[in-house]
Amino acid sequence: MNLLTMLTTTMIISTVLILISFWLPQLNPDTEKLSPYECGFDPLGNARLPFSLRFFLVAILFLLFDLEIALLLPMPWAMNLNNPLETITFSSTILLLLTLGLAYEWMQGGLEWAE
Repeated sequence: MNLLTMLTTTMIISTVLILISFWLPQLNPDTEKLSPYECGFDPLGNARLPFSLRFFLVAILFLLFDLEIALLLPMPWAMNLNNPLETITFSSTILLLLTLGLAYEWMQGGLEWAE
């Protein structure tokens, strides 16, 4: 009996929420709500606008160093293992490779915003 009551209650709540979600947004439609959102760009303009690839470079660098932090996070726990040398070696190798990559990018001028 409890399962039947739970299923009935769940179905009623789901149906009411679905009906409210279809009914509520149509109260006050205006031009701002009906226009497509294009991240601040004019949706009626040319779609072939030139953009700077430096934005993507900054995003990729952020992801790389975010990944570095995620990979180096287990390092303090590895210090408590019987043989932490392997984990420390892998973590240090990852850190060294990412640091060398950043230094190379810096020396090539890829981090310079203005040319």
